[in-house]
Amino acid sequence: MKLTFDDDVEAFRAEFIAFLDQHLPAEAEADERPNSTAHIPEWARRWQRVQFDNGWLLPGHPPRFGGRDAGVLEQYVHRRELAARRIYQNFNPQGLGIIAASLITFGTPEQHERWAVPILRGDITAALGMSEPEAGSDLAALRTRARFDGERFVVDGRKLWTSGAHDADVILTFVRTDPAAAKHRGISALLIPTDTPGIERRPIATICAADDVDFNEVTFTEVEVPAENLVGELHRGWKVANGSLGHERNLLWLGYADRLDHLLTDFTPGTELDADRYARLVMDAHALRLMGSAALARAARGDADTAAISVLKLFGSEAVQRATEDALTDTGGLEHPTVTSLFSPLNPEPTAPGWFERYLRTFAHTVAGGTSEIQRNIIAQHVLGLPRP
Repeated sequence: MKLTFDDDVEAFRAEFIAFLDQHLPAEAEADERPNSTAHIPEWARRWQRVQFDNGWLLPGHPPRFGGRDAGVLEQYVHRRELAARRIYQNFNPQGLGIIAASLITFGTPEQHERWAVPILRGDITAALGMSEPEAGSDLAALRTRARFDGERFVVDGRKLWTSGAHDADVILTFVRTDPAAAKHRGISALLIPTDTPGIERRPIATICAADDVDFNEVTFTEVEVPAENLVGELHRGWKVANGSLGHERNLLWLGYADRLDHLLTDFTPGTELDADRYARLVMDAHALRLMGSAALARAARGDADTAAISVLKLFGSEAVQRATEDALTDTGGLEHPTVTSLFSPLNPEPTAPGWFERYLRTFAHTVAGGTSEIQRNIIAQHVLGLPRP
């Protein structure tokens, strides 16, 4: 199957290509790599602002939020052109894809100007405070509490695995404001600047590399937050949380499809066994594109399909992990893939990450955006009609 588009979508694509040809930073300018998912080098901040000012940052947004009211198919070709050149359009993905998007949906006009627009322009960066030591995938089990006296919240508790918190300027933090309410009620969302007294951010090293630090443990001790930093309604943070993850998931499958395409380029089979594994990679890449294209067509018609998003997320993340493991097995981890990428993320070295490091990073794909176990539960209930466990 060959996916084709109407003339107006192709005209949109051509305009974006012309923009990239004119404004893309030179490779020498882009030498500095980000240190975390909330650290943006100065050259990348300038690049993000140029995209925002020209409506190419997130084309589906209205112009005042860095877009041009583009439709689903136009957003798709925008992402495809970025992927074709291996361009990371920004280095604070949770800030743009989750937090700013949630503020646009649930925030006040004042919060739009104070927080959303600066995040979108790269003036400030944001982190997402959801997971806790006793509440990972189960957000409703969170224990971080906030007392509200009518003018301010006082927050006490702890968040874990908060990506980029040590470099972020603000954390969208989910807290329990009504401990007597039912499990999914009594939760609120607060914007907490990281320079507020009482916040401690402790980076957590990962197995990938000693200098690759993104996760954080964040402790809140009597942290005072003004009432105007409440996002959405008091005690109705569950709605904000679902909206936040929804923003992340809608086109998440495209990232996995792009990674599979990159693996097709980076991994060259050298033996008959390698060829079998490579064939599986080819089939997985085509299958994900075909299923994603069908979901894309439904989305363009305005049809919501939560179950399809879960299928794509589950299949895509695990296909990337499987293919990367195959490449690691076949190379013995001794070779570095040949990668041409102007904006490779979290890579302080001039060479691309080796296969071992790339494989280790795939475990994050099966967790972020909803774990594989959660996706299987959704599919079981909404596709297969099985009872809740």
